[in-house]
Amino acid sequence: MHTVCAVRTEEFLIFSGSRGNDIITPYPEYQFSGLSTGDKWCLCALCWLEAYRSNCVPPVFLEAANGKTLKLIPLEILISKALKNTE
Repeated sequence: MHTVCAVRTEEFLIFSGSRGNDIITPYPEYQFSGLSTGDKWCLCALCWLEAYRSNCVPPVFLEAANGKTLKLIPLEILISKALKNTE
């Protein structure tokens, strides 16, 4: 379930790669240019939760999260990591 819209941080990109999910390297054959710090991207709710538990979670756009996310991640946790209006 890729239902969490987040802003990539350097810390998260490294964490994701350490878990076998290299989202930095471009894969032209799949029309994927790779992600960088600051990129907005939807990610798997379970991956986001794993990053949260490992203290390397990227901030989320709470309004853009799919409601199905709440089946896996409590709203209070999402709110605690939500981007503020000024960001």
